[in-house]
Amino acid sequence: MCGIVGATSLNRDPIPNIDKRLSAMSQLIEHRGPDGHGQWKSDGDVTGLAHRRLTIIDLSESGAQPMHGPNGTHICYNGESYNYIELRETLKDGWTFRGTSDTEVLLAAYAKHGRNLPSQLRGMFAFAIWDENNQSLFCARDRFGIKPFYYTIQDGVFYFASEPKALLPMLPTIDMDRQGFSEYLTFQYPISERTLFKGVHQLMPGQQLVIEKGEMKISTYWDVKYEHDHSLTLEQCKTRVRELIADSVNIHMRADVPIGSYLSGGVDSSLIAILANEFSPENNQSFHGRFVDFPGYENDPYAYDESRYAHEVADKIGNDLHVIDIKAEDFINHIGDVVKHLDHPVAGIGSFPQYMVSKLASEHVKVVLGGQGGDEIFGGYARYMVGYLEQLISGALDGNLDNGDYGVSFESVIPNLTILKKYRPLLKTFWKEGLWESADQRFFRLIDRSTDLSDEIVEGAVDHEHVAKVYSDVYNDRSVIGETDYLNGMSRFDFKRLLPALLQVEDRMSMAHGLESRVPFLDHPLIEFAATIPPALKYPGGRLKELLRTSYEDKLPTSLFQREDKMGFPVPLTQWYGGEVGDFIRDTFHSDRARQRAFLNSDKAMENFSSDSTYSRKTWGLLNLELWHQTFYDRAHEYRAMIA
Repeated sequence: MCGIVGATSLNRDPIPNIDKRLSAMSQLIEHRGPDGHGQWKSDGDVTGLAHRRLTIIDLSESGAQPMHGPNGTHICYNGESYNYIELRETLKDGWTFRGTSDTEVLLAAYAKHGRNLPSQLRGMFAFAIWDENNQSLFCARDRFGIKPFYYTIQDGVFYFASEPKALLPMLPTIDMDRQGFSEYLTFQYPISERTLFKGVHQLMPGQQLVIEKGEMKISTYWDVKYEHDHSLTLEQCKTRVRELIADSVNIHMRADVPIGSYLSGGVDSSLIAILANEFSPENNQSFHGRFVDFPGYENDPYAYDESRYAHEVADKIGNDLHVIDIKAEDFINHIGDVVKHLDHPVAGIGSFPQYMVSKLASEHVKVVLGGQGGDEIFGGYARYMVGYLEQLISGALDGNLDNGDYGVSFESVIPNLTILKKYRPLLKTFWKEGLWESADQRFFRLIDRSTDLSDEIVEGAVDHEHVAKVYSDVYNDRSVIGETDYLNGMSRFDFKRLLPALLQVEDRMSMAHGLESRVPFLDHPLIEFAATIPPALKYPGGRLKELLRTSYEDKLPTSLFQREDKMGFPVPLTQWYGGEVGDFIRDTFHSDRARQRAFLNSDKAMENFSSDSTYSRKTWGLLNLELWHQTFYDRAHEYRAMIA
């Protein structure tokens, strides 16, 4: 796990001050690789690469980067290719290996497979390979977007980096990208190649990029197709799911350093920790965060504390559970660090406690396993139930419930509707208008967050036409999904566009502390199989994530298997308003700069502090956005000065 930056001239002219530019970009992401630093440039200063190293596999200097092949290739690489051992065996006849790192395996695989290299890899990665022989730069990002890759083109030079902040010194000005901002306000994250920085783009998951003969070409090397296999039985699905997850967890345990696990108290992280313990009992460190310091704790001590579930799992498998009590003073002291490392404002407040738990984990291990992806793969979000219920009603009215498109019946769904109890306000709004619209429009209304900010964000800030297009291009891509499959339509959009937002937080909050976070659910053999499972087997009886739960009923503690109240790492922000946190937030929005933001009505934003509900994201989202502006836009001169 590392950080990468680089540059190449499109017209093959020398890049001005290339050493200083590479150093500046590398310096801005030094937290990603505290164990080493390397920098290289080609003859004529046409191309340069720099690397920040976090040593996980092959701790010797033979794994240092940028790494150079005997055939005129040079690589800087971030991530892990878990199948590097098997891949290496297929390459021994054509390559003399000098070390044991997976980085060298990539160089050898590129020599054999060329630009088909990404399809050979199983893992999380972002890399750039300069090929001296054909004067080309070849870059790729993993299938799911676990590892980041950002780029910009300025004055005929292509720059790339693991984080957008490393590209800011190259921009003539730091301006807001209105379309990226519109995506953020709608989906809580830019879901296209745009970012919130004008001129900075992201390579999308499953894509590769080539710079050659002065041109940039981007192509997709992988996508998941949802084609149901109706010959599958429930028992066959359970057996195959267990095989694939076990194989993924096993291969994710490859490292030359200790590995720990997050234990949030939910099914996904608990299951990963349990399976990891079976493969490697000596890696027995687990980590959890909770809130016990807030007004009203005595009346409801478990309102923000799921540690009892985490302890139950840790005790079951014999793990040492390290728990951090996160306090209001931690929020004040570290929220600026969180925003700085995120690079993008993130509407989910869970990034803050994740930062704190990652800090705790980094004090004990260098690698940690997590449960990201389980909800997207196996259908764990309550909004799926909202959309499904409406479709069932529509199907009943149309008389086509028996045509096989729904997979479950009213009778089986009704007992499971208790999961929607706390979603009554959403249901009231959702069913107020637009009933029986097309499936894509109904799901859009479920995930559109921009309407929550209609008072705080000035009129005209959202480019609705752009948002509608980027959404429709993904949701209505019928080359990869069935025409009438509503559940898979929702699941695929989450997987392709909203999951990367969660993975961005996973990456930034762990790498802020030089910690590598691995996500075993995101393994492409598992994803590809799950996409073939019909809804009637994946969600039997309409119960969310039921296939995953019942596949491991023998391994999960009973209390965890049966619970329906997973919190999702909420923060007692509302309870903290009355103290120093409230003072901090008010000071933030009352500053002259905050009042001058072109998009924000700061007075309306402040009104939320007296009316915000416990689980509302609105206040955090607005605070995060303002702090992000202060961190990057208000300090633009500091970034530009780095290469002056």
